[in-house]
Amino acid sequence: MEPTRIFDLLDRYLRLFPNSDVLASKTEGKWIKHNAQDYNNYSRWFALGLLELGFKKGDKIASISNNRPEWNFIDMGMTMVGVIHVPVYTSLSSPEYKYILEHCDARMVIVSDNKLHESIQPLCDQIENVKFVYTFNKADNARSWIEVIEAGKSCTAQSLIKLEEIKNEIRPSDPASLIYTSGTTGTSKGVLLSHQNLVRNFLAAAEVFNLGPDDRYLSILPLCHVGGRMGNYQTQYAGACIYYAENMGTIAANLKEIRATGFDAVPRILEKVFDNVMAKGRSLKGMKKVIFFWAVRLGLRYKPFGENGWFYERKLKIADKLIFSKWREALGGCPRLVGCGGASLQPRLERIFWAAGIKILNMYGLTETSPIITINRQEKPLCKLGTVGALIDGVEAKINDDGEILTRGHNVMIGYYKDEELTRTVIDEEGWFHTGDVGNWVEGKFLNITDRSKEIFKLSNGLFVAPQPIENRLKESVFIDQAMVVGEHQKFASALVLPDFKYLKEWCQSQQIFSGQGNFELICLQEVRDIFNKEIAQLNKTLSEPERIMRFRIVADEWSPHTGELSASLKLKRKVVESKYKDMLDGIYKRQF
Repeated sequence: MEPTRIFDLLDRYLRLFPNSDVLASKTEGKWIKHNAQDYNNYSRWFALGLLELGFKKGDKIASISNNRPEWNFIDMGMTMVGVIHVPVYTSLSSPEYKYILEHCDARMVIVSDNKLHESIQPLCDQIENVKFVYTFNKADNARSWIEVIEAGKSCTAQSLIKLEEIKNEIRPSDPASLIYTSGTTGTSKGVLLSHQNLVRNFLAAAEVFNLGPDDRYLSILPLCHVGGRMGNYQTQYAGACIYYAENMGTIAANLKEIRATGFDAVPRILEKVFDNVMAKGRSLKGMKKVIFFWAVRLGLRYKPFGENGWFYERKLKIADKLIFSKWREALGGCPRLVGCGGASLQPRLERIFWAAGIKILNMYGLTETSPIITINRQEKPLCKLGTVGALIDGVEAKINDDGEILTRGHNVMIGYYKDEELTRTVIDEEGWFHTGDVGNWVEGKFLNITDRSKEIFKLSNGLFVAPQPIENRLKESVFIDQAMVVGEHQKFASALVLPDFKYLKEWCQSQQIFSGQGNFELICLQEVRDIFNKEIAQLNKTLSEPERIMRFRIVADEWSPHTGELSASLKLKRKVVESKYKDMLDGIYKRQF
């Protein structure tokens, strides 16, 4: 019997994989594993503990934690009693945390460690609805989540009966999770997803990945990210053991330690892997270097299923033996599958990883679509490298007259929490969700993403950045007249800044800096560069990590409606600015290969 509610995964575990190790994390240098029985027990105890504390169906609990088995215990426990899980990133600013915790009506907050507790507890003290704050790790002056477990272990008979009653009442259409994502103004939107949204999505993914109980999967994406969540569930459905990466800096070491057969990623991670490989290749000498780059060039021409012909395949076998096998060895020796989404993947990376025997299964979707709309398969006829694949079963998509991608099916969210008006603007009367992305069909069945119709952009790590609030903050500086924040599909956010030249010249005079030059000569002065560095560094202290401006360029031209950079109402024309400063923007992100 297929799962229809998230907690049905536990019954599947006990029926098919009762003694298998299913979740693992590293503690004090050792991998600590939990089997299916552990998973079921802790989840059930947590659910019972919530009932003992008076939680009821529809209540909200927020988790702010790194990836770990305990995240799953509380997640499953919540779904059993109809409590809605609100998973939140660990890297947000205090105002963002406060907004989310207030907006979602969280009654309980669970954080991972003492550091987060020190920043979150004072915020929770200001929020009337939050009644409980717990930590996973032992922390100073903090209550441990184990208190809830212990309450569950010693629960009343009434709670035991009530748990079974609630589980039987929960329907696939009931809400299971509330995930916050950036809005068009930079304000977070709460995306309410049902059991059906998440379950049907992970079943579709499980069919594509086709993992088994002998597989070892390294989980890298945060579990609060809908893609990480989906990958987490689909791997559990397969019975494979999930190992949670310690942090972004230990991915390569963790892959080797567990000899992972697969892992999840956003394009930024694959870019980093490729950059490291290429750096090693450039350090080679003589014939080794020649062979290395011959293999790279060969890989960049890769087409699956022998489409390049027998002679190419013969050369690829040689390249694999000499070069690509060493790439796999650097990733633990066994990787064969990588789930990739959250941002645009460079086609060249997809091709060369496939050539190296590591299939990148590129997919497309949004938090609002649970997330998958399309995904590339491992085999014909539903695989087309360079696209984001074909539709999953039960999901429709079409291209609107203006090129926007619309989708409809079991994947579309219940709606935005507390915002029916916004929900109506993105889900029309016929049930089509308007993605805000622009694309086209390849060969009638493969989706190709060409642009974003919204100003908000995704970095290559899958995180959203809303440029307008940052630009407005930049313009608060007396030195800056205009600014444009960029970074779509890049590793980090950057900016073009236009000085307030009138004020800048006055400042130069006050500092006894010669200011008789034109604008271009002025912005080349080291003292001017230093002051802009200082202004942006100061701003970065107030921004969350993905929003920070890591590089910027000062421009010498005036922007106006007359010259085309601004509209008549003085709004920034992004495409005009991007076109005008294309070389400068390319220079910011230029990489050497």
